[in-house]
Amino acid sequence: MSKPPRTTFLWPILAAALGALLGLIGARYIFVGSALSLVPWGLAALIIGLLSKTWATAASRSALFGFCLAGTFMLAGYQGTVPVTNHLIPFAIIGLVGALCAIAGATVGRLVRTKVRARS
Repeated sequence: MSKPPRTTFLWPILAAALGALLGLIGARYIFVGSALSLVPWGLAALIIGLLSKTWATAASRSALFGFCLAGTFMLAGYQGTVPVTNHLIPFAIIGLVGALCAIAGATVGRLVRTKVRARS
């Protein structure tokens, strides 16, 4: 049985790290309180889909990206008076919504990749 390429294990880590980084930046530094933060998030999901070689990798990497992005965004932007642990379940649900949105963006990227390859 042959070993998968080493970069196979690197991509999920990069997707999660990119999601966390964009979530933190959106909550604290750039486009704070603006819907414009959705633009780089959507572009990142689209790029994940473009770079993925299969539909399964596009879906899994973008889901991880979206969950980490939404979760980090919620945690970094939390300014409530009660402990954040009281809100972990709603944050996780929002993370799942973020994952679904990222899958939608990656699906568009994957469709573009498929159409471009079909024309070549």
